[in-house]
Amino acid sequence: MTKTTDKVSDTAATVRPYFERALHDTELRQNVRNAYESARSIYDELIGNRGVTGVAKRVASNRDIQDELRSAVDELRSAAGRVRGETAHKGRNSGLLLIGIVLAVLFNPLTGPQVRKWLSDRLLGAGEFTYRGGNGSSG
Repeated sequence: MTKTTDKVSDTAATVRPYFERALHDTELRQNVRNAYESARSIYDELIGNRGVTGVAKRVASNRDIQDELRSAVDELRSAAGRVRGETAHKGRNSGLLLIGIVLAVLFNPLTGPQVRKWLSDRLLGAGEFTYRGGNGSSG
């Protein structure tokens, strides 16, 4: 049976990278701060001398409160992702999408030859280079 001190030290070793990331990552701290401020704003606006039903009605009917809640949840998700070490891949994904579209246009049987010729004329100059396809004969 493991000792309590061993359990605590194992847990501390597991959690250590998360704490270090939280200490050194300014964007993570900003996300947590924004989420806290949004949650505090929602709390201050919702809680007065209302009961649970009044608060629920207010949340269901007030667009600003819904937006604040959405913002707080987004900030917390972002902070949680940063704590776990996840990074955004927006740039990479956009680049891959653009490359896919370009390749589809270049190798489409209907538009490909015209686009490749136009591109060849622009890059290499008209008439300086002509691609004659791979028919296997030497000329």
